[in-house]
Amino acid sequence: MTAAGPWDSTGQRTAERDRAVALEHTGGADHGGPGGSGAAAGSPRPAPSAPSVLTGLGGTDGGVPRGADAAPGGTALADLLGPLLDDPALGGTRGAAVVDLTTGKRLHALDADAALTPASTTKVATAVAALTALGPDHRLTTRTALEADTGELVLVGGGDPTLTAREDANGLASLRTLAEKSATALKKRDVRRVTLSYDTTLYAGDEAHPIGVNENLAPVTALMADEGRTDDSTAGPAPRVPDPAADAARAFAGFLEQHGVTASAPGPSKATDRADTLATVSSPPLSALVERMLTHSDNDLAEALARHTAVASGEPADFEGVSAAITARLKQLGLPVRGARFHDGSGLDRTDRITAGLLTALLAEAADPARPELRPVLTGLPVAGFTGTLNGRYTDGAAGVVRAKTGTLTGVNTLAGTVATPDGRLLGFAFLASDTTNAWEAQTALDRLATTLASAAP
Repeated sequence: MTAAGPWDSTGQRTAERDRAVALEHTGGADHGGPGGSGAAAGSPRPAPSAPSVLTGLGGTDGGVPRGADAAPGGTALADLLGPLLDDPALGGTRGAAVVDLTTGKRLHALDADAALTPASTTKVATAVAALTALGPDHRLTTRTALEADTGELVLVGGGDPTLTAREDANGLASLRTLAEKSATALKKRDVRRVTLSYDTTLYAGDEAHPIGVNENLAPVTALMADEGRTDDSTAGPAPRVPDPAADAARAFAGFLEQHGVTASAPGPSKATDRADTLATVSSPPLSALVERMLTHSDNDLAEALARHTAVASGEPADFEGVSAAITARLKQLGLPVRGARFHDGSGLDRTDRITAGLLTALLAEAADPARPELRPVLTGLPVAGFTGTLNGRYTDGAAGVVRAKTGTLTGVNTLAGTVATPDGRLLGFAFLASDTTNAWEAQTALDRLATTLASAAP
């Protein structure tokens, strides 16, 4: 699939890079605009740590922001947020936490240790776990393998839902390119007719998410093209093919034909250890995939990264393995996982549970100067009024200042992210609301909370 939104060839958001630098406060991310970090063009621009964010927004003294003693917090912040958290639009159950991302100090809390349904803010945990397990430079590789004894050509799924069969790959791994490279290698061996099969054994367990057939997510398989979408969309809900792996294999067979190699109708198989790898194509780096997942709340990518986390952690690549792997990775980081339950990577499962305290701890970990590999968690957050799921929200002064992951299920509305205050302080926040009855009113109430933080005076 082509990347949704204005992405460059690595997956970096070019519109955010160009537009956010024009704002007085952008939340601090360096997206490679004028005066940026000068990172290599072939990789996503690194996000700064919290102290460097504050340097750009008004300076620091010895790594501690000036005016730190006068930070919004305590009674002052409670007076600002308390009435907003009492809004009936937020339903009968809610949790909240606000932290200073430079010092790690909690500034405000309301039932911050209550484990609530997080919806898509689950993806923040998935992102941290995946980056910790695999590293920001890891790529997902799809390959073809030739069985020397039988002549069978196996299309081996590498768990890359961004693999595309479209003519314009836009920097993603291309099924067409893989077919061309494979055909070239086959013809060098004087092979022009093959028995084609496909291998999805990287993943284990049921392909069906507990929510069942749903336009928000394709069957979870290690081989798919364009997330199994049947239209030309690149993000959001869409009709999906019932068997993405078989569909991708059939498309691959057609591309082989275009390059002079005839293939049989493909069926499922498993590449042996004796098979020779003929050709490979790889995804953008994990840092870019994480950004994409968070910006557009990409459920297919979230489930894929969760399974890769399970594989890297020695767990089965199924829903149970995902739960064990994500929990273990966060526990290794010393994060407060008590009460947390991860039954998937996307947050579509209503039995997932996360606390507001854990969400803000995840954001603080991503802002830690000692954890540069986690910076895509911050740069991937949608920018209010500009990108992803916040593109149409925050048309007031909070545009460009709030960066946050949204979460929405029936009766559940959540928001977790960062905000730059007028005095140059970078705060992390998480607001979770359950038993809501009007999604629009609940969303508006959450946005009001974040906007209030953005205007909090020291």
